This record gives sequence, structure tokens and C-alpha cells, in this order.
Amino acid sequence: MSTTTGPAPALPSQPAPADGHAETAGRTETAARPAAAERADEHGHMIVCGQDTLAFRLALELTTLYGRRVTVVVRSVREGHGPQIAALAEERRLPVRVVEAAEPSTAVLAEAGIREAAALALTGSDDQANVQSALRARRLNPGVRLVLRVYNRRLGRRVGQLLDRAVAARTPDGGPAPEASTTVLSTSATAAPALVSAAVSGHPAVVHVDGRLLRAAELPPGGQPEGTELATLALLAPGGHGRPPVLLPGPEEASPPDGRRLVLELLGHPEERRPRRRLPGLSGLPVAALFSRRLRIALGSLTALLALFAGLTSALTGENPLHTAYLAVLDVIAIADPATADTPARKVLQILTALSGLLLMPLLTALALEALGTFRAASALRRPPRGISGHVVLLGLGRVGSRVLDRLRELDLPVVCVESDPTARGVARARAYGVPVVLGDATQEGVLEAARVGRARAMLALTSNDSTNLEAALSARECNPALRVVMGLFDDDFAADVYRALRDSYPDADTRSHSVSFLSAPAFASAMMGRQVLGAIAVGRQVLLLAAVDVGDHPELAGRTVAAAHRPGAWQVLALDVAEPARRARDLGLTYRARPELRWNPPAGHVLDAGDLVVVAATREGLGRLLRA
Repeated sequence: MSTTTGPAPALPSQPAPADGHAETAGRTETAARPAAAERADEHGHMIVCGQDTLAFRLALELTTLYGRRVTVVVRSVREGHGPQIAALAEERRLPVRVVEAAEPSTAVLAEAGIREAAALALTGSDDQANVQSALRARRLNPGVRLVLRVYNRRLGRRVGQLLDRAVAARTPDGGPAPEASTTVLSTSATAAPALVSAAVSGHPAVVHVDGRLLRAAELPPGGQPEGTELATLALLAPGGHGRPPVLLPGPEEASPPDGRRLVLELLGHPEERRPRRRLPGLSGLPVAALFSRRLRIALGSLTALLALFAGLTSALTGENPLHTAYLAVLDVIAIADPATADTPARKVLQILTALSGLLLMPLLTALALEALGTFRAASALRRPPRGISGHVVLLGLGRVGSRVLDRLRELDLPVVCVESDPTARGVARARAYGVPVVLGDATQEGVLEAARVGRARAMLALTSNDSTNLEAALSARECNPALRVVMGLFDDDFAADVYRALRDSYPDADTRSHSVSFLSAPAFASAMMGRQVLGAIAVGRQVLLLAAVDVGDHPELAGRTVAAAHRPGAWQVLALDVAEPARRARDLGLTYRARPELRWNPPAGHVLDAGDLVVVAATREGLGRLLRA
């Protein structure tokens, strides 16, 4: 049996009594509803299944930013974030209904209203459970939009295709297909870029859109971007402290003479910016991984010495250089005949070559032993080198930490990881990358010192325990007061309080405390609204979103020029879809998928047509205003 609480629609078959509460078999419903819920009923409600902070954040954003009515299915209103979710309805009077059930079974989904729901989000941490619930929901409502939280990206991609094909299979021949879509997202994957960009100064956030590479980079006063500037995302206070950044400023304030700017650049196609290999066809050989630098230098020196002896022999005897090289090799391995009939110079060269050959056997033995040791060490964890400095210390190799490690390796940054659980999913990944790992609790004495945190450039505390992240950050600050620290905290209110306290205590150091759900929730909420957030860029404690929006759905855009559509502090148009009208009509209403017809940086005087699709940079509130319209 499940229990339902919170504001609910007044059902004709169950009129609310005068005291405002209705008692039904197995559940309690509150009949009083705010005006936002009445408006939300016109568009259909949304369902969120989850017990964690992401479910709480989703319910909050869908009701406050998008004006939707939300039903949340939780295991218990007394565990996890169940009390906070229930408080949205009981204390904040938001249009949230809570259904308490052990799992989102078919009966529970039906009770939550899946048959009439516009979208369903499954935010649990169990990939298999989320997929199973999605299959149940698709059977009950083929047209519902599904948003799944799946860590395994390959599994998620295939499941998404399966669920979308199930919709097409239920469509009669010749009939219109339901406007259903399946979006598979990962909180760790969506939050990792923002966490990395906040931690590593000088390595800006990078987003791939429509096969193009976009970069958010800080520019000093009067500085010019490397690529094509699309927009000024934010004005940053001088020195990086004090006033909060001004997001999406208007044209009259976009170029301050005394402050830094965060600009969005168009760099080109990602494949065009890949570094070229120095030795095509040989770059895959693991020579550097197998043999130390000293052994490689010794082997190269011996080879050069043999080449010198072969050249001198050719010059003295006048014989073919290939023949003299052959003779030199024979002399080195001591199987050549003595040069008794040759000139004294040739005899001296033979003696020197044989002496150099004495170095060959120890060198070959050292190479073999070192290669064997390298292979044996491949199954073990590397320790941080003694002289390492300027690296990034990564605490926690769980789901979020593993994704962040991938991003740091893509940037080719030196990393030292700290993990208390040797069986964590990211430990094997660090071993494959050859990244040093310190096994131990980051709050214990000596663990951070073993990671050389005193000489590090930044630290990311991304364990699953907020208290551990905070204690480790404070300990690291004692070792290195100027250390840049980024904490991935799961409670956003706690993250805000910690940020303010550390900022006041260490005014000369950069501190960022981000909630993973705060960074990833916009992508989930946007997907539930039938749109797709293409990327998120952290600006201080705030987030800017890149999203695709249909112009015809929004009077704030349709019929206006690109310049007039800009709302400072809310959104700005970055690109325009110039697809043919026939295909544009076919694509409207579907979840956005990047196509190669995007025109970046459209002219300011271009008038947006109702059939256009645009890519915008928006604040959370601005995107909510657009989609709510």
C-alpha cells in the first residue's frame, strides 16, 4: 500500500470536505492548492521517482521555475530527503503530491497518474531499477516523456533507443506518432565539467554543440578571445571577490574597462583541434610506459656510438657503409674475426667497439627487468612521485569522481587521487590511466600529505559524505592556505553556508562548494519539459545553461530580432536553426537533436520566425520563464 500526501487536484468523485482535508483508504490528501497548481493542470502534471537530493531539486524547479504540478514517489517520507520533499507541499504550499511506496510498481505509477502525466523522471541510483520502471511507464502511457538517470552511458543509450522504438511500434500505420521521447542523463556526467572548470583556473569549460566546440573563457580587461565571440556570459568583479558576477549583461555594459569578462567562444570542430601525432604508426608503442627515461637515454647513446664506429670504419676502409655497420654489430656481440690483417686504426676501432659491446648485455638485462616490473606494477596502484607539484588532488573515486577524473585526463593535467575504498569504481580507471592513488581516509592524519596537497594547485573533494569533504577541505587549507578548493556537496543549502564561511575565513583563496544536484537538475528538468539542455557552465555559485528552444512556443522570441530577443540577466540567442520549412515542421515538438544547420552568431537584425529553433544561453530562472511561457 502507498501513502499520498500534499496538494492534489480536487477530484469530482472525491469532493473535499469543509476542513480542507479528505481521508481515503490508505492515503491522506490535502485539498487546498495554490494558484500555480491550477495553472499547471492545463498542461498535465509530472512525476518524479526518487528519494535523493536530485528528486527534491527537480520537484522544486518544476514547480517554482516552470509552474508545473508534480507528484513525487518516495520510499519513505521519514528517510533520506523524504522530509524535505514532503515539506515542499506541507510548509511551502507548492503543488507537490507525495506518494510513499517501496518501489514504483505498475500499481504505484498508475496511482501517481502516469496515464495522464506529461513526463516522468527516474532519479534512483540503481540503473536496472530505473530501466524497469521506465518500461512499465511506457506500457501504461506510450506518449509520456521519460528522463532516466543512468550511470552506464552505453546501457542508457541503448535503452533510450529501445524505449523510443517501442513508441513507434505502437503507432498505427499512417497515424501520427506520439510526441514521446526518452532522455538518458547522468548526474555525474552533467556536473563533472562544471566542477572541473571551477577547480582548474586557466582551463575553461568546454561544451560540444552541433559538432562544434564552444569554450567559456575569462578575459582580462581589454583582452580578445581566440575564437569567434558569441556572447559575454558574465562580468566578473575585479580580483574575483566581492560583488557577484553580472550574468548575460546588456550590450551597453558588455565591455567594462576595469573588470574581467567570461565570454563564450566558437572554436570549431573538435576533430580539428586534436593534437597531431609526431610519429604516425609508431605512437601506439608503449616505449615510454615500459622503460624509464634513463634506460631510453642509455640505449640511444649506445646506438649512436655504434653508428659512429660504423661511419669511422667506412671512412678508413672505403667499404660500403652497410657492410661496415654489419661488421660493427658483429664486433659488439663479439662474434667477428679479429682484424689482424687490417690497419692499426681499424684494429683500434674493433677494440673500442668490442668494449662498448660489454655494455650491451647489462643494458639488455636492465631493459628486460624494467619491462617486467612495469607489467607487474600495472596491476598495482602508483604512488605519488616525490617531486610532484602543480597537480590536482581528487578526493573520492565514486560516480562523480570517476567522471571528473575522465575530464582531468582529457585536459592532460597531473592528478593524484585519494580513495578510502580500494574497490571503488574509479580505482580501476585510475590504474588504467596510470594516475597515482593514495588509499586511505582523507580525514586521517598523513593521507593528504601523502597526496602532496601542500604543493597542489587545486583540490576537488567529491566523496559521498559531505562532512568528509568539508573536513578534508579545512585540513588542506591548513597545509596550503592559498589552495583552490572545490567541494561537491549534496545538500545545496549546506553548500551555500560552507561557501560563505570559507570565503570569509580565506579571502585570498578561491573556494567553490557546489551541489551535484544543483548542477545537474537543470538538464533533467529541461528534458522533462521536452527540451534539451546542451551544457552547463558554472559562474561562481551560479549556473548558466545552453539550451535549444522552439521560437514558435514563446512570444518573447517570435517576431523579434535577435538583438531585441536578448533579455539581460535572463537569456541571449547564440545560434539559429536554418533548416528547410518542410523538415522544420517535421522536427518541431520533438526533443532537440543537434543538426548541422545551426547558424552561429546570427545577425542582430535577423527576425526570429515562429518555425525557427534557437540555441540560447540562459540563467535557470530565464530558461524557466521561457519554457513556462
